[in-house]
Amino acid sequence: MHVEIWSDIACPWCYVGKRRFEAALAAFEHRDDVTVTWRSFELDPAAPRERPVDGATHLAEKYGTSREQAVAMQQRMTDVAAEAGLEFRFDIARGGNTFDAHRLLHLAAAHGAQAATKERLMRAYLTEGEAIGDPETLERLGVEAGLPAGEVRELLAGDRFAAEVREDERAAAQFGIHAVPFFVVDRALGASGAQPPEVFGELLRRGWEARAAIPVVAGGEACGPDGC
Repeated sequence: MHVEIWSDIACPWCYVGKRRFEAALAAFEHRDDVTVTWRSFELDPAAPRERPVDGATHLAEKYGTSREQAVAMQQRMTDVAAEAGLEFRFDIARGGNTFDAHRLLHLAAAHGAQAATKERLMRAYLTEGEAIGDPETLERLGVEAGLPAGEVRELLAGDRFAAEVREDERAAAQFGIHAVPFFVVDRALGASGAQPPEVFGELLRRGWEARAAIPVVAGGEACGPDGC
């Protein structure tokens, strides 16, 4: 069974949703038969590499609230994250463009290290105050996640996997995905938002039960357990 998850590194609810989904998957009877792919989604494609203002100021400007209200919103999000075992540090977060980070995740997928890289990038941004749009920072984080240094450097110097990021975003638009995280099972079932683990568990169960049987053309000679 294939689960595709559209999310952005700079999305607090995406990190909470990741933890909740991981809890559901760990408890799922058929977890070893589930493949998870992280898909690209940019909340702010026009963002600079690093914003010139802090997160609370940006949030206030975005939603037309006071800075104090924005700080209170961040605190509520921090409290929710803590319930999932995450430590959010909005006071040191350095917002910026995530396009290159998504390209890095595609490279990680090619090396079978997408899960580790996704976790490293989200922790770096939401907990450690790393500049997620900075190429040097991304290079270091990619290597820390186990990716080949030379390939990471080459990726960030060029446009490798740019088309794949855009294809993920086109697919999101076709599915009607306008907010993340968004979870899709076998391109047949979906769940929007950072649902509780029990809801994700039900999604996995329904997806497993809905798997289509392989169409078979019967009648040919074959060997079985009882002989040929």
